[in-house]
Amino acid sequence: MDRTIRPAARIGGVVRLPGDKSISHRYGMLAAIADGPSEITNYSTGADCASTLACMRALGVEIEHEGSTVRVAGVGRDGLKAPAARLDCGNSGSTIRMLSGILAGQPFISEIAGDESIARRPMKRVITPLELMGAKIEARDGEFAPLRIHGGKLHGIDYKPPVASAQVKTCTLFAGLFAEGFTSVTESVQTRNHSELALRRFGATVETSGLVTRLEGGQRLTGQNLPVPSDLSSAAFFIAAALLLPGSELCIEDVGLNPTRAELLTVLQDMGAKIQVTDVRAADGETIGTLVIEGPASAGQPVIQGGTIEGATTAGVIDEVPMLAVLGAYSRDGLEIRDAGELRVKETDRIATVAENLRRMGADVVAFPDGLRISGGGRLRGAELDSFGDHRIAMAFAIAALRAKGESVLHNAEAASVSFPEFYDKLDGLL
Repeated sequence: MDRTIRPAARIGGVVRLPGDKSISHRYGMLAAIADGPSEITNYSTGADCASTLACMRALGVEIEHEGSTVRVAGVGRDGLKAPAARLDCGNSGSTIRMLSGILAGQPFISEIAGDESIARRPMKRVITPLELMGAKIEARDGEFAPLRIHGGKLHGIDYKPPVASAQVKTCTLFAGLFAEGFTSVTESVQTRNHSELALRRFGATVETSGLVTRLEGGQRLTGQNLPVPSDLSSAAFFIAAALLLPGSELCIEDVGLNPTRAELLTVLQDMGAKIQVTDVRAADGETIGTLVIEGPASAGQPVIQGGTIEGATTAGVIDEVPMLAVLGAYSRDGLEIRDAGELRVKETDRIATVAENLRRMGADVVAFPDGLRISGGGRLRGAELDSFGDHRIAMAFAIAALRAKGESVLHNAEAASVSFPEFYDKLDGLL
């Protein structure tokens, strides 16, 4: 689907966004292996999270899905059944990587795969810890989906992932629920801790000390009624729109502000963005609040100061890099992003696709193996843009086009539905 996007004057109003994708995946999986029913409200409406529910249904779990409310009849840690066919995770890397941990602990063989994007994404990072725990996993070329997982008796391990990844941590911890003894994961940098919080909310004991997370196998979970906060990664696109368009004032309610996810706000505020955080409160272990964003007073004023994002900071904003790169083109000093090599193996090579679209819009961009340098002080022009089938690229450049000089056409705009089907409707309602 092609979408024509014309420059906008400003954005404003009050908006609530769909549930957090990362949390929805985790709640859906843990509710399925909990004892008793769970109800999850504001569950993500994206296709990725629907893939997680479809996989759990294929494993014998009864699930009712009405709008953004999901009711799961938990079957307990020993109640999953062998699937009749290969599990299909669609475009969802979260589903295949995290669910593999649960499948490794089952007394049956299962196969799991996804679309062409999933077939290109590296799976060795989850295969390695699961095999160390005692699972046997067959993979194409030893690394790629489809995965054939021979589940069975597992034992706990102390694991240090070579790549900072919340998905790898989660996969290992989920397998640890079915293992004998203790399983620990020691990270090189802090990644999002939604899994630890969710496990505790479902009744598990999880120990955290610095960068080490540890749990004992054999624990049983109990069904819960849980709300999902609105997705900060989805909010990032609306934050950027307000910062790009002079005179804008936008209020985003009930956004998830988990400290391991909120690095984006710190980065933007440190670069001079006018973002206020209000009504902060706890909700089932997660933190939520309201964001109020003000745009620049005039078109001649830089959107942000710019600077360098690197190291642990990059890990904290990895999903938001495409949107930050767009803001970088309107920064005062330009923006350099390093230590982001993980973006090369997302739904697309996001370093390459961001650089391609920015260049089409007239930006001065240098791409590195691990990042980008975007010159500031520019004015993007309308162009023929492409999502390349990547939801975050689609949304980032739909926003970029709002301040471009002239009309843009975004090809494959429907990719946004992977995480945010309502994105264009929500955006149109605020312009």
